[in-house]
Amino acid sequence: MNYMRILLIGATGLLGTAIKKELETEHEIIQAARHNTDVEVDITKPISIKEMFESVGKVDAVLSAAGDAHFGPLEKITPELNEVTIESKLKGQVNLVLLGMDYINDGGSFTLTTGIIMDEPIYQGASSAMANGAVKAFVKSAATEAPRGIRINSVSPTVFQESSKDLKMFFPGFEPTPLSKVALAFKKSVEGIQTGQSYEIY
Repeated sequence: MNYMRILLIGATGLLGTAIKKELETEHEIIQAARHNTDVEVDITKPISIKEMFESVGKVDAVLSAAGDAHFGPLEKITPELNEVTIESKLKGQVNLVLLGMDYINDGGSFTLTTGIIMDEPIYQGASSAMANGAVKAFVKSAATEAPRGIRINSVSPTVFQESSKDLKMFFPGFEPTPLSKVALAFKKSVEGIQTGQSYEIY
């Protein structure tokens, strides 16, 4: 396996930490998040994304384990609350691809994160499900047009075994999966040959 230079956004979260652990023994991992990482970024702001890429330079892969979403009962979701999801989980991740294309080496890859609730609804999850489904559709379509052999995939995990008890309560009857298994899907996306895929860890 060729050594790669990988930009990991959301590196300090539960998922980002697991991805880093899986890949860091064989690749260089550049960690990005809002604070206390190699490079700081706010994915809701295109200028911040541009500055991140300018600072980091050319990479072989961009991985997104980031994206905030609003959770709440449908009747209480306002357009303003829904914008939180659109600006971060949806537009933030899509903009990583749109603005990062010039910084990916030939044959490189983007991997974004969605989630099971786009396929299996949960209470209070409508806003997040909307963004997840949109990201999946974007990945499938964008992958067909990506130049220079660039690949674009997404990973859709279920709730993590390591998630808090409070979070798991929103997923009754769902079988939690270990973060290590989800991290393997990112490894498959980075080191494999597939594109336009939604790796569903359900």
